[in-house]
Amino acid sequence: MNKKKIVTIGGGTGLATLLRGIKTIKNVDIVSIVTTMDDGGSSGRLRKEFGVVPPGDIRNCLVALSDKEDLLSELFNYRFPIKRGNPEVGGHSLGNLLLIAMSDILGGFQNALSAITDILSIKGKVLPVTLQSANLVAELVNGKVIKGESKISKSKIPIKRLKIIPKQVKHYPEVEKNILCCDLLIIGPGSLFTSLIPPLMFNGIVNAIKKSNARKVFICNIMTQPGETDNYTASMHVNKVYEHCKNEFKFDYLIINCGKIPDKHLHYYAKEKSFPVENDFNILKNMGLKLICGDFVPRKKIGRFLRHDSIKIAEKIKMLI
Repeated sequence: MNKKKIVTIGGGTGLATLLRGIKTIKNVDIVSIVTTMDDGGSSGRLRKEFGVVPPGDIRNCLVALSDKEDLLSELFNYRFPIKRGNPEVGGHSLGNLLLIAMSDILGGFQNALSAITDILSIKGKVLPVTLQSANLVAELVNGKVIKGESKISKSKIPIKRLKIIPKQVKHYPEVEKNILCCDLLIIGPGSLFTSLIPPLMFNGIVNAIKKSNARKVFICNIMTQPGETDNYTASMHVNKVYEHCKNEFKFDYLIINCGKIPDKHLHYYAKEKSFPVENDFNILKNMGLKLICGDFVPRKKIGRFLRHDSIKIAEKIKMLI
């Protein structure tokens, strides 16, 4: 039986959560395409100092796909404390520093990724959307323009549209090749404007998605994000993707949460002005989307923040391939 290829696109904790689930599906090849425009925290500091691809989201995906995740997670995510005596490494995660070191030793970030994939027994492949330095710029609905992912994610004013600067930035060619030959393409879950849309700002990637015969799936977030997606319904998430891609392709399936969210989490999120994404079913159906509903709220070991249940999502993905 030939293996099926799954390509995922996104970034942040949402993509890592998805990967933890689909790596349990047998007889599949997984290629994860990761947004690389982070300019804050450890990743932002390393990017400025060494001129490298921000490693944070890539590190999270590598750990999520590893067969040794428990040990690796603790090791790779270890963050050096910020103390007076170690300003250079204070705040950096060990995994980020290891990726930078391997990139320097092996002569390039792509070489480092290839090597660490072998060393850590990664089930799949992790690719940066671009190897070039790129920044996000957002135009807000009030006309103001802000630059940088870290500032955009903290915006309290709704976002009208995004662009990437400089304009001549090119996507990593390997990304396009994998999209063209995949069986299933998944976008989401994750921050709509800082994780999901940025990879779709490259014409070559959008054209590849359009040409691909893969089934195309969008996984909608469980909660809205203050500033980014205030009052967004599920259909508004999808339409904002279409808008940035100039309607060059359409999703076949939409995965949405229909499970009950615990009251304590609703209370916590309400304080942050974040609320459950409304499933506007009639509009979604009129858009031609096949809806896949489920209770994707984890029922065990739920932390402060809600993430999709990795295994339950994987069960739905398995049905599609």
